[in-house]
Amino acid sequence: MQGRQTGSIGEWIWPSAFLICAGWCVWHIPAFTLDWIPPESESLQMQVSELHTRKEVLQDMPGLFGGFANIFDYIALLSMPIFVLLGMRSIVVAPMEYPQWKRWDKFALFIGRATMIMLLAMTGVMLYEVFMRYVVEAPTKWANELTLWIAGFVFLCSGLYAMQQRCHIRITLLYDVVPRPVRKAFDVISTLLIALFAMGVVYGSYKQVFVNKLYRWEMFGTAFDPPIPATIQPMILIIMVLIALQALANLIADWNMEPETFVVDEDEVEAIRKSVGAE
Repeated sequence: MQGRQTGSIGEWIWPSAFLICAGWCVWHIPAFTLDWIPPESESLQMQVSELHTRKEVLQDMPGLFGGFANIFDYIALLSMPIFVLLGMRSIVVAPMEYPQWKRWDKFALFIGRATMIMLLAMTGVMLYEVFMRYVVEAPTKWANELTLWIAGFVFLCSGLYAMQQRCHIRITLLYDVVPRPVRKAFDVISTLLIALFAMGVVYGSYKQVFVNKLYRWEMFGTAFDPPIPATIQPMILIIMVLIALQALANLIADWNMEPETFVVDEDEVEAIRKSVGAE
């Protein structure tokens, strides 16, 4: 990575390509569900099939192997891991990012790059809606729901990136005054708590999320009617598992590192005191 600069074209192309394929696959999840694990209930199978047919992008494209998923669905599905690997290889850690990264952190960094692109996409959708509503006077039926949908993924994916960057909120009043061996014990306890919480939520919500939401392909119930409940809720559980794994990776990576030391800037403290009128 020496000599390379962050913000290269690869750091834009591969996350963008991954998001396009991921968006295509998410929109066509019912096709994969009907082909791979069709519902046992005939009524539910007809319901999901009707939803897929109504939302299918390529209405006249026949499915492969006599199923519902067509050639483009499988191309997008198979391309996703390829773009992830290419994106991970293209990443150069920026100066403002956490410097003590490890090889396994590349996935979280890639998700962070994809999240930044989702922010740009969300902003573009909002600007397009403003233009259509106030200039053309022809507001869309999908911009608001699409913005909410992307924002949900942005919120979730940024949690994984924040965990890798160690920029989540921490209260270190007790942590900072104890010796290093006790700090390591605290690190182990906090990682175990994160893992136990993730396991508990996944165990308690698996059926509700993956069976009642994703498998039944629950829609949002608006004019655009995106599958926000069917996709966001499973993504919550997936991200929680990834955050727990990243917390474990952080524990391993930081085990032998010297603890951070914070120096109080007396000039900054004095400036703050003056700004609030303190003596």
